[in-house]
Amino acid sequence: MSRFDYHVFVCVHRRDPSDPRGCCSAKGSDLLLDYFKGQVKERIPDGKLRVNWTGCLDACARGPSVVVYPEGVWYTVRSRGDIDAVIEEHLLGGHPVERLRMAEEAPEQAG
Repeated sequence: MSRFDYHVFVCVHRRDPSDPRGCCSAKGSDLLLDYFKGQVKERIPDGKLRVNWTGCLDACARGPSVVVYPEGVWYTVRSRGDIDAVIEEHLLGGHPVERLRMAEEAPEQAG
């Protein structure tokens, strides 16, 4: 049995600014992570959901990248409103947010 109903990973990977793939951190993922964690702590206090930072998820070009397990749903979140939608619709409502789902493409090279 899992400790959490959902486990959310937010990429905060950093790359050199000259790298054409970009990085989630340069797109504001650090601030989004803080907001995500604060909202979950405030709105879902029972400990059934965990939000963690992670290094490269091989999708920085499409980021900021977020993945929700156990379903393995990948999102591009660009704002607090996007995070609110993921919390309300997916984590509380049980339905992935289709408009925020990351396009299915080949992963980038890690690094």
